[in-house]
Amino acid sequence: MNYLYDKSFEGFLTCVWHDYYSERAEGICAADGDYQLDLLRYGQTVETDAEKAARVLEAIERKISVWDAERLYRVQRTNEPEKEMKMLRYIRLGFRIGGRLRLLHGDPVVLAVQKAEQRLGAEAHRFCGILRFSSLGNNLLYASIEPDNDILEFIAPHFADRFRWDPFLIHDLRRGKALFAYNKEWKIAPLPADTKFAFSAEEDSFRTLWKRYFDAMAIKERTNPACQRRFLPARYWKHLPEMQNA
Repeated sequence: MNYLYDKSFEGFLTCVWHDYYSERAEGICAADGDYQLDLLRYGQTVETDAEKAARVLEAIERKISVWDAERLYRVQRTNEPEKEMKMLRYIRLGFRIGGRLRLLHGDPVVLAVQKAEQRLGAEAHRFCGILRFSSLGNNLLYASIEPDNDILEFIAPHFADRFRWDPFLIHDLRRGKALFAYNKEWKIAPLPADTKFAFSAEEDSFRTLWKRYFDAMAIKERTNPACQRRFLPARYWKHLPEMQNA
């Protein structure tokens, strides 16, 4: 059986419930994504059921650990290929062996989930250092990003604390949503990628000053674009003012 779901964590957990109580899953895919069903199996769209999801989550926390439940939540936010089946195999193994699951670093089932989680953590950490805000006026700050993984809620605590007295929004253009924060409180809400904002009158001068600082601090003779790409992939550059002409 191939289960199709709405890409939410609760939707995935509902698929896990069906895997145990209905028919074993051979594949779990996002209903609006690109997928190809096996000729010998058919697909079933699974409606997210909060009660079933809660039962599965409670079983994971009780039979494996709360820590592993949180790990699975993070992995579900990645763009890892076939992440759902990797997570399902992780859960199946965890239900058999219990809380020592996380210690099996050499097991391919555990390793696949561990690597996906690490990639999400690495990208979130990277954006905590490279995010560039622009002024929209009235002390409102704006930043646009296109991360590989769904990281908004993982970078939210860092920026909500750092800019605790400045209202800001971080716009994930790839997923059409944004992080809104002020006074150390934050929330994530839908915001279409084509939403346009008017920058403040001073924004151009701010960008010019920042670019001058960046150029002045650089050592021209030691410029190494290949090295720059290794530490900061070029796909991130279009949102960095200092790299616009790189």
